[in-house]
Amino acid sequence: MDSEPSDSVSGTSAPPLFVTGAAGHVGANLVRRLLGDGARVRVLLRHEDNNEAMDGLDVERVYGDIRDLEATRQALAGCHGVFHTAALVSTIDGDDAHRRDVFESNVIGTRNVLQAAQEFDAGRVVVTGSFSAVGYDLDDPSAPSRESMPFYPMERTMPYERSKAMVETECWHAAANGQDVVIATSCAVVGGNDFMPSRMGRTLVDFANGKLHAYVDGGFEFVAAQDIVQGHVLSMERGRTGQKYIFSSEYQTISNMLDLFQEVSGIRRPQRQIPVSLMLPMSVVVSNVLSRLRPDDPQRFTPGAIRLLQKSRHADTSKAKEELGFQPTTMRAAVRDAYAFHYQRKAITNSRAKRPESIVPEGE
Repeated sequence: MDSEPSDSVSGTSAPPLFVTGAAGHVGANLVRRLLGDGARVRVLLRHEDNNEAMDGLDVERVYGDIRDLEATRQALAGCHGVFHTAALVSTIDGDDAHRRDVFESNVIGTRNVLQAAQEFDAGRVVVTGSFSAVGYDLDDPSAPSRESMPFYPMERTMPYERSKAMVETECWHAAANGQDVVIATSCAVVGGNDFMPSRMGRTLVDFANGKLHAYVDGGFEFVAAQDIVQGHVLSMERGRTGQKYIFSSEYQTISNMLDLFQEVSGIRRPQRQIPVSLMLPMSVVVSNVLSRLRPDDPQRFTPGAIRLLQKSRHADTSKAKEELGFQPTTMRAAVRDAYAFHYQRKAITNSRAKRPESIVPEGE
């Protein structure tokens, strides 16, 4: 672990907040919110990652890996208040090495962050949870899921889903031993500052560039980047120890999302819908081949993603609203923000794609 402190890390003398996963979608937006609120922030990064999200920000940078307990200890020492957003997000089954990487990054990494925070008396730890690790009504999967519903492991699930359920177990063990832990459960994130980019960010870029020619319908809960950030801040400020809160902006079908993509980009949405009965077995074959031959290539419609969409899962966010004062925004605004971000970065190269309203043409 090594560090590169900023020359001017905020004007406050308060201990810095510690953020893991700052280069990711949630982390990048969270860091900007915390800086805007006047906080000192220390971020844990890895040299091998794309850390562009932190360029130009007044943060203290430390480099290390949460899978390394000693490096995590060194990185977190002196901080008060921890946001653990780092995770290896994946919708593929992968090989043994991939599954082990998911486990060690998500489960062992969370254990190390919690242990280091406890040892250094770093205060509350807010851990980013996943809606895919929240249980559902087995007789009606589309019925709204609540925080109290247990994860159902008796069906085929993705390594990522299982790992995030185990992350929650690590948090509850820590809470049972007296540690101040809160889980901020995220749904599928859409919005700006998506430097990696995320799965939905890549889909939006492909759509605007005319590379999306068909789709598989289904539905899921989506959360605006600014809403999941609001959820993390509220969890830190108002959450109850040993509790988790679900944060979502809106349930949307894929067809509805494509309508929003068309609205912001001006590019006509694909009309061809591939039946799940056809796409699911095809995706199993394609995903297996790509995982073996081209493991670093992003995969859009994986078997795990299709199974999630089939369930059309809804979220009950009443607990976050009633206990924390959570006020979600809309997917229309989130898609608009995401499109403007990717357009500004010149990821959208289609000359027929509309210029976002928020971007002023050069020379004006």
